[in-house]
Amino acid sequence: MRSTFRGKWLALLCLLPFALFFAVFQIAPLVWVATNSLNAADGWGLGNFTEVFGSPFYRQAIKHSLQISFWSSLLGIIIAVLGSYSLRQVDSKLRDFVMAFSNMTSNFSGVPLAFAFIILLGFNGALTILLKQMGIIEDFNLYSKTGLIILYTYFQIPLGVLLLYPAFDALRSDWRESAALLGASNWQFWRHIGLPVLTPALLGTFVILLANALGAYATVYALTTGNFNVLPIRIASLVAGDIFLDPNMASALAMVLVGLMTLVTVVHQWILRRSYHVTR
Repeated sequence: MRSTFRGKWLALLCLLPFALFFAVFQIAPLVWVATNSLNAADGWGLGNFTEVFGSPFYRQAIKHSLQISFWSSLLGIIIAVLGSYSLRQVDSKLRDFVMAFSNMTSNFSGVPLAFAFIILLGFNGALTILLKQMGIIEDFNLYSKTGLIILYTYFQIPLGVLLLYPAFDALRSDWRESAALLGASNWQFWRHIGLPVLTPALLGTFVILLANALGAYATVYALTTGNFNVLPIRIASLVAGDIFLDPNMASALAMVLVGLMTLVTVVHQWILRRSYHVTR
């Protein structure tokens, strides 16, 4: 009994540095941002949030951020699912190479990624000119919302593959064989067995991809030099004072981002609980 008690205290002492780090670098900044978001020009209150949701400019930033994040996350997870499943079927050497490449490209973002896409898909990009000469496209604007969705999707795919690949270990090969022996088609196997088993991993990965896209700043800033209206760009401009300095409004916009992610997480947990009860 005494050794168990001592072991628990030792575990708590080992956890103390992490708890201190988490409090200083996660909780304290969040509390600071939440407090300053309530500090409006006319005093303490919800004035900053009233201005955010009453301004067409800020509403457009929220809309663009949600649209780009949703579509890039959806496209990214679809491609990642197909890629992860395909990797389970190929030779181990090729699989290891693709996983190592995914690990590397998941960190390829920011200015280098924006520069690479400008060279390939800019107005005079190599791939853009080639596709125009082949008659596949007439015009393409990388610096538009569609272009940003393509750019975001690129760095979502490797992260999605890294997160989803281990989830396919839960699908045992004998399940498919048993389903086939019982007369189940391929679609029936995925409808009743495969997708329910993968649902928690799919939803969790989608939430992570959504958060990854909502908070992306360096890539979109390097590509558009801060001229595209999304929430991270607006927050940075208010903090840096490119137009005018208003850290309290930046804090309000940051809390809007926190609120959006909280809402997505709550919905994610609700869907998980519902799917768990249905499968039972």
